[in-house]
Amino acid sequence: MFVKQMQVGQMAVFAYLLGDTVTGDALVIDPADNVKDIIAEARKNKLKINYVVNTHGHVDHIGGNAEMHKLTGAKIIIHENDAPMLTSTPAMMLKMFGAKQSPPADILVKDGNVISVGNIELKVISTPGHSPGGMCLYTPGFIFTGDTLFVEAVGRTDLPGGSWQIMYDSIQKKLFTLPDDTKVMPGHNYGRTPTSTIGHEKKYNPSVR
Repeated sequence: MFVKQMQVGQMAVFAYLLGDTVTGDALVIDPADNVKDIIAEARKNKLKINYVVNTHGHVDHIGGNAEMHKLTGAKIIIHENDAPMLTSTPAMMLKMFGAKQSPPADILVKDGNVISVGNIELKVISTPGHSPGGMCLYTPGFIFTGDTLFVEAVGRTDLPGGSWQIMYDSIQKKLFTLPDDTKVMPGHNYGRTPTSTIGHEKKYNPSVR
């Protein structure tokens, strides 16, 4: 499996390019910005982007959806509870982030669904708290955590639809039950290191100990 972490746009957002090196199929998680750079990286590695997967519907993560969809034809996937956000970002927020309104989702998912690209399977783990439809994506060895879990921190819960108790439960009951050596791939470059592990976060994350 090809995995490329790329810092894009404002607010140190991490986008991820995942590809099956055998079939050449790929997807992008949270293409917030720098879309042409992401596409160039895919082409360099002989990958075709088939899907855009949004971990949640906030503008700082979906800002590149429209351009990515236009340039690649990639289908947009999001949790059913955050789908309305894709097409309802306020104009002021779009201007602030230099983004265009996202097209609507092509595919809606919920907890337990599997997103397949080539021979790669990503299990959808619903982790509300930061947003009602926040989700993480798990494949053995990796968990892509969006704005649920950062390196030694967690996502904010004071935005509409957020809840600290729900966030805490999402992390403790769903993410912290994964194998300790699972690599945490966060939605922002906010930590001392760009990645972590579930075992490290269970031991050292001050927000959820």
